[in-house]
Amino acid sequence: MARAWQHPFLNIFRHFRVDEWKRSSKEGDVAVVTDKVLKSTVYRIQGSVSASNYIQLPRTSSQSLGLTGRYLYVLFRPLPTKHFVIHLDVFTEDGQVIRVSFSNLFKEFKSSATWLQFPFIFQARTSDRGVAPPGTRWTCLQLDLCDILLVYLSRRYGHLKSVRLCASLLVRNLYTSDLCFDPAVTITEARRAKLSVTPIPREMAFPVPKGESWHDHYVHIRFPSGLLKTSGKIQKDSSPPEAVFLGSAPQLVYPMAFSKLVQDSMSPVAQIPTAPCQAPSVPRLLPEVSLSNKHLKEYSVGDLCTHGRDSSTWVQATDVHTVVCGGHVLAHKSAGVPVALQNAGSYKHFLPDPILRLKGVIGFGGHSTKWALWTKDGAAVVYPCHAIIVVLSVDTGEQRFFLGHTDKVSALALDRSNSLLASAQAQPPSMVRLWDFQTGACLSLFQSPMHTVCSLSFSGSGTLLCSVGKDRHGRTVVVVWSTDQVDAGGEVGVVAKVHTDFDIQTFRIAYFDETRMASCGRGSVRLWRLRGGSLRSCPVDLGEHCVLELTDLAFAQSPDSCQVPSSCTLYVCSRSGHILEIDHQCMAVLCTRRLLPTRTSGGPLPQKQSPGLGSGIAISSLSVSSTACAVGSEDGYLRVWPLDFSSVLLEAEHDGPVSAVCMSPDGLRVLSTTFLGHLGFLDIPSQEYMVLVRSHMASVLAFSMERSRGQLATVSLDHTLRIWDLATLRQLYDFQSSEEAPCAVAFHPIWPTFFCGFSSGAVRSFSLENARVLVEHTRHRGAITSLIVSPDGSFLFSSCSRGSLIQYDCAVPQCRILRVAANVVCQDARPNPNTLAVSGDSRLLAFVGPSKCMVTVMESASLGELLRVDVSTLDLTGSHLGLAVAICFDPASPDHLLVSMSSNKIVALDTTSGRTVRELSSVRPVACSSLALSENSRFLLMATGRAIKVWDYLTPTDPGYQVYIGHSEPVQAVAFTPDQQQVLSVGDAIFLWDVLAAPERQVSVLDHIYLSLPLVLPPTPCLFLSDRSQPRPPSAHEAGLDMGHLKDPVASGFPRQEVPVPSQTSPPLLGICATPLKDSSGAQNIRKGRAWPTIRPDSYKHFTARYKTSKPAKNVFFPPTGGEQLHLKAVVGYNGNGRANMVWRPETGFFAYTCGRLVVVEDLHSGAQQHWLGHPEEISTLALSHDAQVLASASCCGSGASCCQIRIWDIPRGSCQKLLSHHDSAVQALAFSPDDELLVTLGDYSDRTLALWSTDTYELLSSTHLSEPVHGVAFSPWDTGELTCVGTGAVTFWLLQQHGADSSLQVYRHPVPEEVGVAELTSLCYGAAPLLYCGSCSGQVCVWDTSTGRCFLAWEADDGEIGVLLCSGSRLVSGSNTRRLRLWAVGAVPELRRKGSGARSSSVFMEHELTLDGAVVSASFDSSMDIGVAGSTAGTLWYISWAKGTSTRLVSGHRGKVNEVVFSPSESHCATCGEDGSVRVWSLARMELVIQFQVLNQSCLCLAWSPPSCGRPEQQKVVAGYSDGTLRVFSISQTAMELKMHPHQTALTAIAFSTDGQTILSGDKDGLVVVSRPCTGMSLRMLTDHQGAPISTIQSTSKEYGALGVEGTDLWLAASGDQRVSIWVSDWSRDHCELLDWLSFPAPVTLETPGIPPPSLAAFCPWDQALLICVGLGAHKEVLFYSLRQKQVVVKTPLPFFAMSLSLSVGTRLMAIGFAECMVRLLDCVSGTTQDFAGHDDSVHLCRFTPSAKLLFTAAHNEVLVWEVMSH
Repeated sequence: MARAWQHPFLNIFRHFRVDEWKRSSKEGDVAVVTDKVLKSTVYRIQGSVSASNYIQLPRTSSQSLGLTGRYLYVLFRPLPTKHFVIHLDVFTEDGQVIRVSFSNLFKEFKSSATWLQFPFIFQARTSDRGVAPPGTRWTCLQLDLCDILLVYLSRRYGHLKSVRLCASLLVRNLYTSDLCFDPAVTITEARRAKLSVTPIPREMAFPVPKGESWHDHYVHIRFPSGLLKTSGKIQKDSSPPEAVFLGSAPQLVYPMAFSKLVQDSMSPVAQIPTAPCQAPSVPRLLPEVSLSNKHLKEYSVGDLCTHGRDSSTWVQATDVHTVVCGGHVLAHKSAGVPVALQNAGSYKHFLPDPILRLKGVIGFGGHSTKWALWTKDGAAVVYPCHAIIVVLSVDTGEQRFFLGHTDKVSALALDRSNSLLASAQAQPPSMVRLWDFQTGACLSLFQSPMHTVCSLSFSGSGTLLCSVGKDRHGRTVVVVWSTDQVDAGGEVGVVAKVHTDFDIQTFRIAYFDETRMASCGRGSVRLWRLRGGSLRSCPVDLGEHCVLELTDLAFAQSPDSCQVPSSCTLYVCSRSGHILEIDHQCMAVLCTRRLLPTRTSGGPLPQKQSPGLGSGIAISSLSVSSTACAVGSEDGYLRVWPLDFSSVLLEAEHDGPVSAVCMSPDGLRVLSTTFLGHLGFLDIPSQEYMVLVRSHMASVLAFSMERSRGQLATVSLDHTLRIWDLATLRQLYDFQSSEEAPCAVAFHPIWPTFFCGFSSGAVRSFSLENARVLVEHTRHRGAITSLIVSPDGSFLFSSCSRGSLIQYDCAVPQCRILRVAANVVCQDARPNPNTLAVSGDSRLLAFVGPSKCMVTVMESASLGELLRVDVSTLDLTGSHLGLAVAICFDPASPDHLLVSMSSNKIVALDTTSGRTVRELSSVRPVACSSLALSENSRFLLMATGRAIKVWDYLTPTDPGYQVYIGHSEPVQAVAFTPDQQQVLSVGDAIFLWDVLAAPERQVSVLDHIYLSLPLVLPPTPCLFLSDRSQPRPPSAHEAGLDMGHLKDPVASGFPRQEVPVPSQTSPPLLGICATPLKDSSGAQNIRKGRAWPTIRPDSYKHFTARYKTSKPAKNVFFPPTGGEQLHLKAVVGYNGNGRANMVWRPETGFFAYTCGRLVVVEDLHSGAQQHWLGHPEEISTLALSHDAQVLASASCCGSGASCCQIRIWDIPRGSCQKLLSHHDSAVQALAFSPDDELLVTLGDYSDRTLALWSTDTYELLSSTHLSEPVHGVAFSPWDTGELTCVGTGAVTFWLLQQHGADSSLQVYRHPVPEEVGVAELTSLCYGAAPLLYCGSCSGQVCVWDTSTGRCFLAWEADDGEIGVLLCSGSRLVSGSNTRRLRLWAVGAVPELRRKGSGARSSSVFMEHELTLDGAVVSASFDSSMDIGVAGSTAGTLWYISWAKGTSTRLVSGHRGKVNEVVFSPSESHCATCGEDGSVRVWSLARMELVIQFQVLNQSCLCLAWSPPSCGRPEQQKVVAGYSDGTLRVFSISQTAMELKMHPHQTALTAIAFSTDGQTILSGDKDGLVVVSRPCTGMSLRMLTDHQGAPISTIQSTSKEYGALGVEGTDLWLAASGDQRVSIWVSDWSRDHCELLDWLSFPAPVTLETPGIPPPSLAAFCPWDQALLICVGLGAHKEVLFYSLRQKQVVVKTPLPFFAMSLSLSVGTRLMAIGFAECMVRLLDCVSGTTQDFAGHDDSVHLCRFTPSAKLLFTAAHNEVLVWEVMSH
């Protein structure tokens, strides 16, 4: 009843009595006038500023209209040559206020969560775009508020809150109603003609002269129009508001013309609506059948303005619709959808408009590096990056951008209130822009009278803007602008302008008086005064300093924030190091200081600089706060001084000269920039410096992206090669060379290496793990122009400016040259990354050459020429000779090669015939210098000059495109990121763009109509293969080769007879070998033919073994059973690199997981472990039989093995009962059948083999080679002989049928419905019969009916790839690479299967969600799904309780390499540190994690525990050394950091306490040893004896005062990587340190790994203080016993390999030695006997006995094994 009074319509002006202005308000020029056309009074709203002239209903913003009518009718007429704005505030049902705005001011559609802006576009051509043309008509604007909110924001309309009508327009009235009126039909006409429309009420009608048509006089615009309708209303009682079923989704209809004019000029156009965005947990019912569209009509199109396409063929259709009227076009331009009129029934989604959105920029400066500003809250930094202005949040790293400049930004200024931002660009004549800093809108754009603007400065109030620059004659010009009217839409006016002959470097307006300014330059400081529109200046008498080159100035800040400071001081700095303090009222120099470099004689380090006399340090910039002055100088230092300049408070050294400094408004942070393009800030309270931005200082030539690590490599003309993190846009490494410039770069797709080509012709391979050069090749004689690696990682190709092409074998890290071809590539002096291309299947190589008009295609393996095309003949009509500029292969069609030509065309060539299959014509006058296709060939990227062009490549004829600008220099290269979600473009800077397009899918006109028709499945190809008694030759299917492999005889070693022709028939989907083939000898041969290498799918589900260079030792003799001196007690860590490598059976309590090549079986109650050893390599996955009696484990294939191992373990006995081998590379998944009679093993993406084994004898029943990678496999719980696989876009059902001795397989492949739109299915699990749940790479869960093979339900379950799915009863658990584990209620899914769209259930909803510390790779739950265990890539196993909503760590370890293990004196705890930056304290009894200290973005490289003499147990501490040169002291009892010191400039590599615990000895990678006192935080001594080589060991022990003939209490040693050991005696309480001995050994004769010497290790013998034990020192593999008394080696013990680690026990006289061969040796120093032990998967780089020698800890990468010493 509350809405009854508003029916059938409501006259808003009458109801709210607008004429009285009591319940409404008016502002500005609002008047009541009489309109001659309507013959009634109307309201005229006019004025130059729309925001200042308006009518608002209701009067205040706190009130609400409360109007619930669905339609709002606005009767208005835009004033000619003017702009107008209409604002509506609408309440949604959930209480959210949304502003909806319509205006002809808007150029494009914009939307946010609370605002929709629609452009009102006039179709008539006018001189001023956007303004209303002359002769505008009265318009009935009908707004469907319900549809607007539903379509654009997926919200439900509540009521209309307020309306604001802004100038310039005439308005008659406003009405609301739930009825859809036709304004052209009166009540009389409707009754007479019996029309089925709702005529408009009489008081709303426009007068129409008799005999004339309504459409001849007026315009009706309905927005959104009838194009968007839902086939069924969403009922509140049947489904939640966010539930949208495909069966009742919006359907495609055709609009009726709205005016006679439109009917005469054009016909209706087929257009598609966009359904509202769905919530993540919303399921969608999929249609059971697709209907053909052959009955749909084709329509012609009139003359409409299109976006990048021929208007005769395409229509610009928005994501909802475009309404065309007689005079106006009201359009939403956010997503252009081209409609192919040749096939209106079924078409593809076109690009959204825009399809790209700038996400991040790597770069700083461009024109100048001096402009960087703080925001007023100090939370963000504003700086230019060439033509873009960036606002960077210093805490989150998020960026937002000001886009609009077409050239490099030369100056920036931000007012104190952060309302206005001013910027000028360098290109003459200089343009100045004023921005609304909060919204990013450009308020004003005006041309400066200066040739170039070099400085901008705002007054304190922001009403004045001062600019300084040069005119075209080189004279200095100062201009003052008034900006006080710019917020209201006014113009920026010149207040004063003056020319001067004085040099001005810096110009600033005084913050306390905007009429006073100051400037400084060469030999002058001038004070300026603005008065009466005149700008005058007078100089300050500098006296003897009049010859100084002054660089910067700053006004003193008032400490009490008053407007006028008590001390009117001006600080000025000079290039000679002077700092002048000037009283700007008295115009006199108060004081002069000078910054001088000083160095103590003989001192190792420079001392802090002080003002004084002498040759000064050039100061480039200064900034002043109320308490301090920050100074940036060209010696690379940022220094913070007190205002009396008595001493330096803080200083920070930079890599290059500091160009500018800026204090934050609170004075706590100092921003600094350098001439090398670095931007960072010094945090004064924490005394830490943070780098915000690093950048190339010249154009970027080329780049390459790495898939697994998410890294980007770039090379630039500034002679640097840089590695970036794509997620954070932070620089990771940089390589510089002053002699040669890097020209090209390429990542290896598999190994952690990258290749770089240089101007000298050298090609070098770099390791990402240790940042060193692996190999160098110098066969090229010219500069490298291009580098490319084949997608399978087999070959590297390089070309140079002299035309040579080299092929390398890069299948191993040490790549080698295979072939050299001279004079085949086009000889070009400039690098071009697009002159070489390799096809997606790694089969073909293409390049531009031997001339620029030729393109050659070769076979990549043999470099045999297949095709050569003269591209100059492809454009015979052109006036110039066509040259090839860039090339790339089509990923979807590897036989198609795209060639960019100098004639501004793109041609696609067939590499088999050389004919042109397609041609694109560019409309830009610049040729495409770089091009790239997305993996699905949907989008084509082009770099044309300074712009980026994106084409809709799937459209066969005349495709649409979009152009993006932002670069100020030509774009050198463009590419899609590996995940296809982003685009990179490089040139002046590095731009990262988000791709806003949804995953491409085919859309049918009727695909959203749910039809309840019986399901008719098309015939599915089945293969029935049975055993034959007689042998026969294997077919192509049985040999594991598809048709594509047989078509290329070169792969088989046969010579090529002719150019291969693509097969016209599709290859079979699957090849099946029902029984193992037999060779001629009759023995079983279960090997399959090798296929082409497969590119790794973009799925984290696939196991990738951790890269390591170590190999297990051979011919090693282990101790006999029962005689071992070591027993493996515990394993610390879980292999997060594995997949499904944890099993738990709650009924039996069996719990097992993997760590390296060990299977760990653990009792969750007692913590006791069993360790099953046998695998030679890292274990990839596990599977547990249903009766929990058998465990299957699989490891990857090592370098010395031909197959990977599958071990079958007998759980009760704890022993391996069977060893299987069949797969080549790695096993992706294992699964037992429900009756445990069968075992299925699935190979990874490279192996692509599905094998079925009998568990009775473990004989191979069948082996199938798959045509594409499969991500998961599972047996049906209801049918033993049925199993299911998921992979690329399909679900495959396998049925095993056995007839006696014969067996047969039936294979059914069902593609994912197009409505789901997923490319990869990555996980699966069975639910209640007959349901199958599948997870996808895009986060969707699809539900299949296995009885019919139909996918009937899908919902968005996550934002990332789902790798784990488990279902039991009515609950489903999903785990993804977004680290989320979610519990879903799926009890209603069976009902949805039966009832389809008629189901009244709310279907699926999420019950709980937990976030873990990494991507979920394994999980196991009980039958009720209440409790479970989940594993993450961070190496953690979590105990999950959904009832409590908690996750508890069960097993955890370091994510990266473990660098050190230390023990508490009482052995109650131990501590470990790792490259992940963490220090972890463990309980030694149960090896449980107790404390964790984490330092972000650093690696912890060394660790030491305080000795027993340090104090009571509660005072125990650990000291850790980090990669940034800092050491931190942590208190164990307080679980907090006590002290942080920075004694080193490089990474710490060794650290130790003195025997009394009061002194810390630390060594770094440069060989520097520093002695520090933690109690004072001071460094006592610095020893440089080992400088030049990293310190590998520091050890300290106590000695008697007069022992060894020297005085001192401590005996300590330092060993360095250059085979040197120094032994010292010290008494730190007396500051005494004396060198006792110096040992130097020759380098090893042979190395296990070329170029990597073994570590130099030394330790004091615990049972003989005068004995030193060394390994890794000397030319041979041996242990050296050196006597400090005899000064010589007394004993040598040979070793089988070079030692990587060493540890000595105290009482048992045992020595533990770790080797790179994954082996630990225990040496009895008394008897000389040795025992070897295996268990590690990598080089054993760490061995540590506990103080009591009861336990031995060994570590290899992140695996920590705890051994019990049995002889103790």
